[in-house]
Order: sequence, then structure tokens, then C-alpha cells
Amino acid sequence: MDRLVGAFSSQTRSTARLRIAQLAPLYERVPPQLYGGTERVVSYLTEELVRRGHEVTLFASGDSKTSGRLKAGCPRALRLHGGVETAAALQLPMLTDAYAGGFDVVHSHLDYWTFPFAELKPEQATVCTMHGRLDVPSLHPIYRHYRRTPLVSISHAQRAPLPGMNWAATIYHGLPLDSLRFNARGGEYLAFVGRISFEKRPDIAIEVARRAGIPFKLAAKVDAVDREYFEAVIKPRLAPPDVEYIGEINEHEKSEFLGNALALLFTIDWPEPFGLAMIEALACGTPVITRRCGSTPEIVRSGHNGFIANSVDELVAAVHRAAGLSREACRRDFEERFSIARMADNYERLYERLIAQIAQRDNEDRVSVAGEAEEEAGVEIAKAAALSAGTESG
Repeated sequence: MDRLVGAFSSQTRSTARLRIAQLAPLYERVPPQLYGGTERVVSYLTEELVRRGHEVTLFASGDSKTSGRLKAGCPRALRLHGGVETAAALQLPMLTDAYAGGFDVVHSHLDYWTFPFAELKPEQATVCTMHGRLDVPSLHPIYRHYRRTPLVSISHAQRAPLPGMNWAATIYHGLPLDSLRFNARGGEYLAFVGRISFEKRPDIAIEVARRAGIPFKLAAKVDAVDREYFEAVIKPRLAPPDVEYIGEINEHEKSEFLGNALALLFTIDWPEPFGLAMIEALACGTPVITRRCGSTPEIVRSGHNGFIANSVDELVAAVHRAAGLSREACRRDFEERFSIARMADNYERLYERLIAQIAQRDNEDRVSVAGEAEEEAGVEIAKAAALSAGTESG
């Protein structure tokens, strides 16, 4: 195929070398300094694809770090440095450059902002990984208008609100095996990590920890939109050292924070598309105690790497059983199902399939055009023969 540029072999599998555009949101740098699940996954995938020999251009904030080629959409990530309100608009020049860049694949993590570009340039292999919630009815007309764009869901549950889209694959997130340290011993506190917001329900986690009689630590950011919830609901419940808020933590601090925990409390109350914190905990050998919402039954195998419960009483009972779970089994489950190698394998297969589909469609179009031209030529020849016969008879 003339769009491919050479070949190579990776440690995991063999595939053609591709020119790939990865487009990341501009809210956080890639990888993020603190919170930022989407940007962290984009970084891990980009670095693994570069390691495998692909030519990867990362479209992201200018303070991002990559071993690929960086093309900046803005000088610095917007959440920590201001300017969040312009983030969506600043994505448009990135998309324009990506679709004019002659890439084999454009892999976007920008949700529906990519759809019009993919629609207007169908000859460009495109895939959009959907990182957010899709149960927002006011946005459904946008999605339904662009049904042809190939999408990747990050869990099977994520697809439920929009089953009629062009779902090309479900690909779980993955982490490098050495990104977080395994801790075989664990600790004596319960952990919460990520973002403090109503849908994450840290208030339920606090109640569970108190009733279980086990110390609880929250390592999470508070966005401006969630500040009122934090001040009114969470802050009055803080009582160090029994219930302690330690703020945002960086990637280097996660191994210690999660690895030294008895369990991660993931007490969400919304259709979580994936939940990166769950596999981060498993990487440290820490079991996950969660509620049956969104993707959690796909990540947590109750009684194996954690427990799924619903009521506070059931969650408290699960906490008391967590120490009986094998931390080695939690780590092994992470390595088998949620490694960066597995995620990259799945994306490579998808890229190849999308490129092949476009090549097949182009070939079918050429055959169709050739057939139409041949048919038209036959008609013209028949007309000429008929005209010649009429002239001779006259």
C-alpha cells in the first residue's frame, strides 16, 4: 500500500510503520503534571507507538513532553495557567493542520470537534477515542448527524446511550508495567484519588470509611465548578487524621499513596466511561471497592481484584473483606488486561483495518468509474455504428 512508509518488528507484534497524528485536549499538558486521565493515556500511547517505530506527531499544549514530534496548539496547558474558555476554539487549528498533514491515520481525542473534518475528508483514515460520558441528550443530535466517523469506546458500557454510532472497537486503557510500583503488603487506610465532584461521591466514601472504622485519605483536585460541593459537603466532613484531604498528587506520588492503601474506594454515582484510578490501584496491588455504575463491572471482578457493592452497608462489608484478597492477583490482573502493550496492539490493529477499508473503497470507486466509462464508450460506439449504417443505406 503506497501510503505506508516501510516496515519494522516490535517486541509485541509486527506491523507496517505509519505516520500517525495524535490530537490531545489542551486543558492539561501531555503527560499531565497532576490530574488528567485523558492526557496521561494519550502520552502512554504516543510513547509506545514511537517506541514501536511509528512516526507520531502529537498535537497538544506547548509544554507537553514527547519522544515524537510535538506540534503545539497553545504555549501552555490551560487549566493550570488560565484560558480554559478558549480551549475548544484552539483545537480547530490543530484539527486543520492534522487533516492537511498527509498522515496515514488521524487519531483524535477531541470528541465531536473532529467529526466535521472526518466527514469532509473521508479519504483520511480517522478514529476518535471517546473519553467522556455520552449520556447528555442535548448533544445527541450532533453525534447522530455524524454517524459515519469511526469511534472507539473505552468500555462497552460507554456505548449504551448511543448504540447507533459507528463503533469500530472497544479498547481499554493501559499503563506501562513500570509506571507504578507493586506493594505486596498494602497499608491500613482507605484511598480516594482523582477529582472531587458530586458524581464521584467522595461523601459516600467518607461515610463508608467512618462506619468501617478505618482512616481515609483523599488525593484529588477540586475544579472551580465543584468548589461549592467541596466547601458545603466534603470540607465539613474532614477530620484529620481519620478523614484527611491531601490535595492533588503527581504521578510519582501515586505509587506510595495507592500502594500503601488497604483498598481504593471508587464510590461513583454516574456512568463512568472507564476509571483510570481503578487500574492504577490494581497496578500497585491494591483492590478496588466500587459501585455498579458504568464501566466498573468490566474492570472489577468481585471477589478477585476487589468488590462491587451498592448500599453503604454492603460497601462497609466489602472493606472488611478487602484484606483477604490477594494483592498479587490484583497486580497480575492489571498486567494481563490493562498494559500499554495490549492497548497499543489493539490500536495498531484498528489503524491497519481503517487504512485497508479506505484503500478497498478507493479501489472499488476506481473500478466503478472504469466500468461506467467503458459502458459509456460502448454506447457511443453503438451510436456511431447505427449512424454509419443509416448513412450507408441512404
